[in-house]
Amino acid sequence: MHAFTVILIAFLHSYYPADGKTVSGVFRSHVARENYGQYITRFLYYGENGLMAYRLENVPLAVHKEARLLLFQGSEGFENLSCLDRVSGAQLTVTLSTEEHNWTIPQQPRPQAWHVIYADRYTCQDEELDGVLEDVHFQLTMLNPDSAGNPMDHFSAEEAGLHSFFFLLILAYFVASCIYMQPLWQALYKGGPMHTVLKVLSAALFLQGLSVILNYIHMAKYARDGVGTPLMGNLAEFCDMVAQVQMLYMLLSLCMGWTLSRNRKSQSKPLQWDSSPASTALALGGVAAQGALLIWEQFEDTEHYSYHGHRSVPGLLLMVLRVSLTLILASVLYHIISAERSTLKRSFYLSFAKGCFLWFLCHPVLVLLSILFSEYQKEKVITIGVILCQSISLVILYRLFLSRSLYWEVSSLSSVTLPLTMSRSPRGRH
Repeated sequence: MHAFTVILIAFLHSYYPADGKTVSGVFRSHVARENYGQYITRFLYYGENGLMAYRLENVPLAVHKEARLLLFQGSEGFENLSCLDRVSGAQLTVTLSTEEHNWTIPQQPRPQAWHVIYADRYTCQDEELDGVLEDVHFQLTMLNPDSAGNPMDHFSAEEAGLHSFFFLLILAYFVASCIYMQPLWQALYKGGPMHTVLKVLSAALFLQGLSVILNYIHMAKYARDGVGTPLMGNLAEFCDMVAQVQMLYMLLSLCMGWTLSRNRKSQSKPLQWDSSPASTALALGGVAAQGALLIWEQFEDTEHYSYHGHRSVPGLLLMVLRVSLTLILASVLYHIISAERSTLKRSFYLSFAKGCFLWFLCHPVLVLLSILFSEYQKEKVITIGVILCQSISLVILYRLFLSRSLYWEVSSLSSVTLPLTMSRSPRGRH
């Protein structure tokens, strides 16, 4: 519980007030001088009638500073330019000389990222900044054309369609809950050999569903004002992180617990996923590593998504961790399956392996596959793909543990013949 509190505090501190495409902030001359221009935001425009609108609070000061916005198309080139080359090499330059102004973006044959940078007369000069340190407050709104061709869409091209996807996913969760909620609740209420695993799976599914709802709320408001509710987006990411941690702990504990139980050659007790201190320690180590990398990633990646493209160092380390855990689980399950004589237990372990591998490998594989897609499609491919794959993984694990639980209750076999039996002795069930 303490670890989850630390993660939540990290999320709250990683909140960025300029997280939408209605960006509010201040233009700072000293920041622009230090960085060859103050980076404001990026936006993927598509089609025609793309619009950028600004509003200033101190127009005379902006005019005195010769303030302007530099727009660069694409990410190649401008990062390595000198100060003077950067200021003079922008594809578009917008002079900030009025309180409000709308600027039409040239027609885009395909979605293209535009980067917005602030510069003024002091950016590339050695002139003293005394007396001009006052900042200029601004609000910047970036809009794409909607279905009618009017510039009313706050969503960047990389985000377009996610709002509808989350709505359809909520609808699917609602329909599935109406159908399966009562049988699942009955299985949880009466306990049984797979009771603990079903509780963990249900908690992970609930957190994923809550994450989807929070993302939808954030994007529904985002569609209206371009800002949304960033705190909702951060909480959605937090819920997904907790679900990831829960599943990692459960899957590692199960596999390591089975292996350690077999090494002890103990047949007096049923196989239990949480009965071994060694397996618990190994699982907690994996959870600690993943949790630390997830928190680190929040501070490295200022664009908050539940599923990142892993362009940062902690993101790459997370991919390596997930692949490494998959290899460990594959090795453990291979040794268990190869030594198992029971067809029933082999089938159980094979189905369990499918659910594990799908859960852990879907994110790294989709990140690699996203290289084949255009820039504006990458985030959508990763987000939609991971959510769908992990949902399928949960369904596989649910079907597996529910079917084994029901089979155990009507079987005349002893409790040690099936994995993960939770009773204390062969006669613990009636």
